[in-house]
Amino acid sequence: MNAHIGVIRVLTSDDASTVAAHGRVIEERYGIPAVSRCIPGQPHGIHDDESERRAEPKIVALARELAADGAGTLVISCAADPALERTREAVDVPVIGAGSAAAAVALGLGSRVGVLGIRDEAPPAVRAVLGERFAGEARARGVHRTTDLQAPEGPAAVLEAAARLVEAGADTLLLACTGLNTIGIRPLLEDRLGVPVVDPVLAAGLMASYTRS
Repeated sequence: MNAHIGVIRVLTSDDASTVAAHGRVIEERYGIPAVSRCIPGQPHGIHDDESERRAEPKIVALARELAADGAGTLVISCAADPALERTREAVDVPVIGAGSAAAAVALGLGSRVGVLGIRDEAPPAVRAVLGERFAGEARARGVHRTTDLQAPEGPAAVLEAAARLVEAGADTLLLACTGLNTIGIRPLLEDRLGVPVVDPVLAAGLMASYTRS
């Protein structure tokens, strides 16, 4: 299968570079062409149950469009894996959720996985994969939406929350928001805390690479 990857962004933006950011990361790491599009009407992405509910039919509709335009694999670039099963039922190409992909990678790296996100509870899709190796969850103080991560104090708040998880015994960290890829926090966390940090965008790209011939 040599077609490009279709990347579904759940954060609405009119800026083409912003929309393409996660696809660009996948292209650079894995050499796989990516076409990125965003769902409409969600300028703060998915950050609670209501925003996830509103996003789900939009994700399915966009997935159909991307598949019809030739995408051989789809990535839902959101760690909550919104509408993952519905999307898989709607299209005839592999669909990868960034959250479950990150959890699968984390299982290969550690035995106590701390989940760092933007909500008080880890995404159910992530918890389901981690099972007994889930070691706890943390949200950066002052961060409730993916757009909050881009505030000047965002990286420091993320580092503080990640440190709490490591101090509590986590030997691996999982970034449960694809916005954490956008701010490029992974190298800083690994350098300061000395544990592997799993980026959901990179994890989704890794899984997508297995759909290539």
